[in-house]
Amino acid sequence: MSGKIKEKTCQFKLMAARDALEVIQGRWRFPIIIALSDGKKRFGELKREITEISPKMLSQELKSLETNKMITRSLLNTMPITVEYELTPLGTSSFKLLDELLEWGLHFREEIMRQ
Repeated sequence: MSGKIKEKTCQFKLMAARDALEVIQGRWRFPIIIALSDGKKRFGELKREITEISPKMLSQELKSLETNKMITRSLLNTMPITVEYELTPLGTSSFKLLDELLEWGLHFREEIMRQ
């Protein structure tokens, strides 16, 4: 394999990693994904499950996850209007990553505690 192909492959991998980190970065996005992992939820339900997040931050993070096609936002024709959030197939595809990250985090914590 030529140096140029390796360089492009490495660059492509770095760009893909940056894209992934951009979507999941922050303190609240994985907790939101976890909260939605068992189905649709309304804003208030998410707020009750993720107790430490402010309503403003929850709203911002939901918008970001929607922009990145990780969740969908559905308006229901009720009085008052009800909004539900649900993971997309792309959002559910992050479960494997979430599990791997958790496993690595546990390993990392154990290693640090040994010192």
